[in-house]
Amino acid sequence: MKGMTKQTPSGISYAGKVVLVTGGASGIGRATALAFGRAGACVVIADTSVDGGHMTAALIVEAGGKALFVKSNVTVAADVEALMDKAVGHYGRIDCAVNGAAVEEEYLPLAEGEDDQFDRIMGVNVKGVWLCMKSQLRQMLKQEGGGVIVNIADAGGLVAAPHRAIYSASKHAVVGLTKSAAVEYAKDGIRVNSVCPGAVKTPMLARMLEREPGRDKRLKAAHPMGRIADPSEIANAALWLCSEQASFVTGHQLAIDGGLTAI
Repeated sequence: MKGMTKQTPSGISYAGKVVLVTGGASGIGRATALAFGRAGACVVIADTSVDGGHMTAALIVEAGGKALFVKSNVTVAADVEALMDKAVGHYGRIDCAVNGAAVEEEYLPLAEGEDDQFDRIMGVNVKGVWLCMKSQLRQMLKQEGGGVIVNIADAGGLVAAPHRAIYSASKHAVVGLTKSAAVEYAKDGIRVNSVCPGAVKTPMLARMLEREPGRDKRLKAAHPMGRIADPSEIANAALWLCSEQASFVTGHQLAIDGGLTAI
């Protein structure tokens, strides 16, 4: 399958490891799940999209890997706990977790935002990450060897994002959760980092561009490299951060943005 042909960083193997990916039904989440599958991991995919989640799992299995899909709403504590129970019950442990479930926001000035929009974005992007991290950290504290967590933040979590204030605030919050957890659990053998992508070719971005024709040119121009990232480029960074090659990296926000935040 096409999704399993992307190149992964050389020398990184996850054979015998168990990796949980939330938001794994599409976009960066799917690319991340596929990358870990190619590297030999047993992958647990969580998402509210049943069809997309099963498709991601099927792509991994068809390529000779191991994968389990669990329908889960990350904003519901009971769902998150059930997800962890099923993952650990099936594979025995969680070595790495990548929290990628997220929703986008309308391109609007801050003063035109709505209460329900704020609640929806903060619910998934912040509460969802917080609930998942709580469950993941508790499991990693119980098991031998600790673990690694990577949160998918955004370049908008590092700098201003005009007309995307609520989304940007949610990703700043993810960065705060990442830094705090990294310091709290550093001596417990648990590393916590985030990746902060610029614009990425995902269904989320495609929906935004449908609403705003012509914005793709402005997005490309905003990135010094003059293009939009492929999801695999973000996935490869998560793969590296979870590996022993990054064994002294924690509390770090890795910008993968074609130079966007360097301006």
